[in-house]
Amino acid sequence: MKRENNIGEKIIISIDAMGGDEGVQAIVGGISRSLTANSELKFLIHGNKKKLDEQIKLYPGIIPACSIISCETVVAMDEKPSTALRSGKGSSMWSSLNSLAIGDANISLSCGNTGALMAMSMMQLRKAPGVNRPAIAILWPSRNARGFNIVLDAGADVKADSDDLLQYALMGVAYAKTGFAIEMPRIGLLNVGTELHKGRTELHEAAVLIKQAEKNTKNFKFLGYVEGGDLPSSKVDVIVTDGFTGNVALKTGEGTASLIKHFLKEALNQSLLSRLGAIMSRSSLKKLNRKIDPRNVNGGIFLGLNGIVIKSHGSADEIGVAAAINLAFQLESTGFSNKLTEQFAKN
Repeated sequence: MKRENNIGEKIIISIDAMGGDEGVQAIVGGISRSLTANSELKFLIHGNKKKLDEQIKLYPGIIPACSIISCETVVAMDEKPSTALRSGKGSSMWSSLNSLAIGDANISLSCGNTGALMAMSMMQLRKAPGVNRPAIAILWPSRNARGFNIVLDAGADVKADSDDLLQYALMGVAYAKTGFAIEMPRIGLLNVGTELHKGRTELHEAAVLIKQAEKNTKNFKFLGYVEGGDLPSSKVDVIVTDGFTGNVALKTGEGTASLIKHFLKEALNQSLLSRLGAIMSRSSLKKLNRKIDPRNVNGGIFLGLNGIVIKSHGSADEIGVAAAINLAFQLESTGFSNKLTEQFAKN
């Protein structure tokens, strides 16, 4: 049973503390950061009790907001989803999702194995009515006034036919409207070119279906095909693609951001004059770093389930974990879960 959140109540986030690369310290540190900004939060933390107790003691201020649920096992990053489903019912990932499924939490969050998380989420929460394939929607840094675009699917399923791409577009519309108050979302279908003859057959078919849905619903604007260079642009709000392409694009974007930061650091340390220039432009450099740092928009949301699950990047540090928690808080504080279901039903 999905937990309803009433005005004034604490928002409870159920967290798999054992799935990330950076260990429990990143989870607990992220919780501490998020509580500084949002005191309305409470946490059910699933994992090794001894490790969690030791880490939480370093942040005494968060103790009243945290409850530990002891779990014996961890789903490995390289574990097959089918294996995780058979043997992972005592894991921190399964337990964190179960708290959401039985109504003890509003949202579940994990840094763990994406395939296993999706498989377990579908088993415990089930797909929402009318949804064929759930999708992962991520926030991509962009030149839009809000600072990001919505991209889906980012890796829930490597395959997608034209009907799936249509559903992704409609879920993206619902996410944009209910999560970020974008009244008339602009939708683009990712392709290798904007010309009508470019791309695979399923993209051509999806474009026709999305265009027809635009005419029927009149609650979004379909821009047609967009290219990879449009991912960070201000011309579009939601970009639709299959999970294989979306995940490759995501990892490429993160790698490029890291490379830019590396080259910039190298350049600013080349000479005394460049180091002096860096000191003088420190404020501007910090703003640049915030805009291109993928940790600040960390958190992909699973759309199409009877419950809200957020997938944090596996390598997220406490800054990235805090960003994912803050996304969860932002969504749930606006009644996102119920509004999303209603909005998608309209489409």
